[in-house]
Amino acid sequence: MRPSITRRSLVVCAATTSAVAIYSPYIRTAHAAGKLSVGLWQHWIPGADNASTELVREWAEREKVDVQIDYITSQGGKDRLTIAVEGRAKTGHDILQMPTWWPIANAELLEPLNDLMDHLIGQNGPVNDAARYLGHQGGKWLGIPTCVGSQIKGPCSRIDLMKRYANIDVQAMYPPGRPPEAAAWNLETFLAAAEACHRGGYPFGIGIGETPDSIDTAGAIFHSFGADLVNARGDITVRTDSVREAVEYYKKLIGFLPPDAAAWDDASNNKWLISGRGALILNPPSAWAVAKRDAAHIAELCWSHGFPAGPRGRFAPYSPFFWTVWQFSRNKQAAKSLLAYLSQKSSVEKMVVASGGFDLPAFNNINDLDIWRDIGPPSGTLYHYPNPHHHQILSVAASPAPPKIAQQIYAGAVQVKMCLRHFQGEPMEQTLAWAESECEGFMRN
Repeated sequence: MRPSITRRSLVVCAATTSAVAIYSPYIRTAHAAGKLSVGLWQHWIPGADNASTELVREWAEREKVDVQIDYITSQGGKDRLTIAVEGRAKTGHDILQMPTWWPIANAELLEPLNDLMDHLIGQNGPVNDAARYLGHQGGKWLGIPTCVGSQIKGPCSRIDLMKRYANIDVQAMYPPGRPPEAAAWNLETFLAAAEACHRGGYPFGIGIGETPDSIDTAGAIFHSFGADLVNARGDITVRTDSVREAVEYYKKLIGFLPPDAAAWDDASNNKWLISGRGALILNPPSAWAVAKRDAAHIAELCWSHGFPAGPRGRFAPYSPFFWTVWQFSRNKQAAKSLLAYLSQKSSVEKMVVASGGFDLPAFNNINDLDIWRDIGPPSGTLYHYPNPHHHQILSVAASPAPPKIAQQIYAGAVQVKMCLRHFQGEPMEQTLAWAESECEGFMRN
């Protein structure tokens, strides 16, 4: 649930003394000094930005740097507009946080961060493959994967409704503190549960519009069937049995979703769960966090857990953010020093705790924070959200296509549109021909 404030600023003034030794590879003078302008995504979780502000202030006081922070909302695409305006003008923030595809879209304008990433990987372990797919191109790290805003859009189920109507005990299937016992949790079970809950009057709240939540869900289900529209070599692979199976499956699923699901935006599924009208949504814990504040009786009945498995595996929709540094930044060394500080495990833990467990680190060695085990109610509700037992493959919709092609497939919501067109009566081969034509057009762009 996004806050209504669109932009706010903070100026942090210099105060104390020298650089910590660990950042000396990036700041080669006694003090970083100077000024730094930072543009960060404004968090959906109330109060989550406070941790980032405090961490920046700590660093600024130590390094004697004047820092201006602008928190930029993603409502109305203001974050993407800021990226586009600064990239075109070649002036703006020294550090700018970018979602998913935007580092790749601006690759030629971004400072390589290989030196910093080498240091962080040595310290925090490797990053997951999905973050690497989106953040690394042509031997160049385009950004530092940040926990802030990064999320898995997995199932958040109503414990009571799934038991009552689908005969599924999600707590037993995903027990807190232990590996999942989810061998039977697959797409067929998921479809049967969607049908049962629909009959009971509590449909699954899954959008089929052109917004990221809908696109990410479709991407994970397509991956579960091995249904790639374009493969890693750049070959169009629309007319395959796996794509047909994915589209046919989605046609069945849509029949059990709310009738207005095609018009949903990314707040609709949150509202659906909080209102008590649905048995399951596919979302990070933002809906649960707001329910904990505004509808505690709903929050106490929610359980976040893994995605259903398909014929080709169990894939979880994943959406990471990155901290980037423009090539035209006036203080690159200070920017790298700040990003190194924000990427320490102690810093990451403060930001994750401030988000109520919403934010997910991409580094393997920062995936065991106590908050996911301890937070509630109910106790253990977020334990399986960060994929602690690595039983899911993180999914980026439209991958493994070359990223610049995948970005266009994603932006065009091609997978979602295919499913909706077929559900509305278009013959399968006509739907595939349309998708193939779309992908051919992306190849020419």
